[in-house]
Amino acid sequence: MSFPFLQSYLGLGSGLQTKNAAGGAGGGVGGWVELGRTTLGSTSDTITVSSLANKRYYMILSNLQASGQIRTGFRLGNGSADSGSNYSKRDEYNGGADATSTSQTVMNYFDNNNPIFAVSYLANFSSKEKLLTGHLIGQNVSGAGTPPVRQTFVGKYAYTSNAINVIQNYNTETGDYNSGSEVVVLGYDPADTHSNNFWTELSSTTLTGAAASIDTGTISAKKYLWVQLYANQSGYLNSSLNFNSDTGSNYAVRFSDDGGADSTSTSQTKLDLRMGEHANPSFSNTFIINSSSKEKLVISHNVNQKSSGSGTAPARGEVVGKWSNTSSQITSIQIVRTSGGSFASGSILKVWGSD
Repeated sequence: MSFPFLQSYLGLGSGLQTKNAAGGAGGGVGGWVELGRTTLGSTSDTITVSSLANKRYYMILSNLQASGQIRTGFRLGNGSADSGSNYSKRDEYNGGADATSTSQTVMNYFDNNNPIFAVSYLANFSSKEKLLTGHLIGQNVSGAGTPPVRQTFVGKYAYTSNAINVIQNYNTETGDYNSGSEVVVLGYDPADTHSNNFWTELSSTTLTGAAASIDTGTISAKKYLWVQLYANQSGYLNSSLNFNSDTGSNYAVRFSDDGGADSTSTSQTKLDLRMGEHANPSFSNTFIINSSSKEKLVISHNVNQKSSGSGTAPARGEVVGKWSNTSSQITSIQIVRTSGGSFASGSILKVWGSD
């Protein structure tokens, strides 16, 4: 059975398969492949991934640890990172008003002195300006008593002579990226034919009857997790995450519903996905940085159908959250209801991961 909406997010054509958890038979053809990564062994103001293969699209995973205050952003280039005034960006912080910067020497997007996790996408057409979009979570003060912070950003690099092959996270503040900070660059092109996909399927659960929760069971511990949920809802239902069956007050979230002002919840027993308390199908797309000794940082975007038909706009939720566990990795995920409905037959929970 194929799931076109899942294959679309993975960059897979209809009928193609993802690599299974054992990495054996059934490996996919095409999809996101790792092109390069740089992991710092000491403090630095730059994390550069170079000699990238020419792909039409890039996915960039930035796992940034701070030594002092950092202000992070992107420099791009062909052969080396371009420090000319060739960047512009638009961003919003914690749901506030948009801010813009033009003719900049770096595509700055965030400053913080705590761990940062960002997932970004870049279109790399050789004769076009390079367009980038991304979402970011900053841990803020450690512990579930303090909510994380978030940023949404878009940017462009005014370079049309060639494709880029260098992506650099660049710090302009007085601190540094700390040892262990890492940037991973994935590539996708519609013409790709390979079986070494970066994302390995760790779990797939499809309900055959109504249930109050969906559980992955034990999954492999991976540094990067990608979670997708299609909730075929029966009755009014909102979906939340638990990790490793932890229902203690160890979660904090920041969220916006339908583009409204941000709200926060701290010391919660679950991580609310804000999928809308509507008796209609919903879909969520979630990324997690899953380092054993760090708080687990979560970025999620969600849509609920609401009433059927084009006469009613869907509902949306933007969520960042953290699980304050710093002693172990996530090895199971539970989707739980927060109201009286249930997950109906046909609900699907899929988890991919990679180190």
